[in-house]
Amino acid sequence: MNQKDAYIEHLENTIKNLQTQVNNLTEIVLLLRKEKFGSSSEKTPKDEIVGQISLFNEAEIEADSSIHEPIKKEVDGYTRVHSKRKREELIKDLPVREILCESSKEDMHCLQCGTELKPIGKETVREELEYIPAKLQIVRYVRMAYECPKCKHTAHPYIQKADTPTSLMNHSLASPSSVANVMYQKYVNSVPLYRQEKDWEQLGISLSRATMANWVIRCSEDYLLPITEHLRKELLARDIVHCDELCEASHNSSYVECFIM
Repeated sequence: MNQKDAYIEHLENTIKNLQTQVNNLTEIVLLLRKEKFGSSSEKTPKDEIVGQISLFNEAEIEADSSIHEPIKKEVDGYTRVHSKRKREELIKDLPVREILCESSKEDMHCLQCGTELKPIGKETVREELEYIPAKLQIVRYVRMAYECPKCKHTAHPYIQKADTPTSLMNHSLASPSSVANVMYQKYVNSVPLYRQEKDWEQLGISLSRATMANWVIRCSEDYLLPITEHLRKELLARDIVHCDELCEASHNSSYVECFIM
C-alpha cells in the first residue's frame, strides 16, 4: 500500500469516528430536549387540575342534603330522633367539656309563692363540636440545687443539682413535638416549609424555613439514620428479600432521604 492509499484509509476512519460521535451527540441532544420540553409523568394530571380549579366551590360540590345529622325518622307527623344516633358513634371517643347553665340568684324564687327554688336535676340541651386551634407555649426546665447544711460551714461545702432531661437539639428551641409537627406537615400533608413559615407566624413566632430545614436534617441524621441503618442491616441479613425492599436497601446514599420523604 502506497502513501496515498494509507492517507485515504486514514481519512475514511476519521470520518467514521466523527460520524459515530455525531450520532451519539445527536441522541444526547434529543434525550435532553425530551426531558426538558417533552411530556413528563410528574406533571399534574388533567383530572387533578380540574380538582384544583374546583377547590373554591368544594363545599357546593360535596354537599348532600340527603345526609341527616343525626338520623331521624317521621312518626305521626313529627320528627323523632333515632335512639342509636350516628352522631353518638362519631363523637364517642372525644373528650367532653360540660357547660353548666344555672339560673341567677335573683331568679331562684317561685313565681307563685316566692319560696327559694332547689335543684332537682339537669338535662342535656345540645352538643356542639368545638375546634381548638393549635397553640404554642414555652416549656422551661428549672433545675433545683441542694446543699448540705452541715458541710455548708466547713472548708468543703457540698452542693448537688438535680438531673434534667436530655434536649432534642442543644442550644435550640426545637422539641420533639415541634419537629414532629414540621415533618408531619411536610412529608404527610405535603405542606412546604414556606407555607409552614406563615402558619408559625400566625401562632405567634417567627420561625424561618431555614430553621425548620435544619431541624429536619439534624433530627433525621441523629434519630432516623440509626434506625434505617439498623433496618437495612437486618434486611440484608435475610435469606430472601423482596424486590422493593432490596431496591431500598441497596441505595446507600438515598435510603435516608426516602425514609423521611
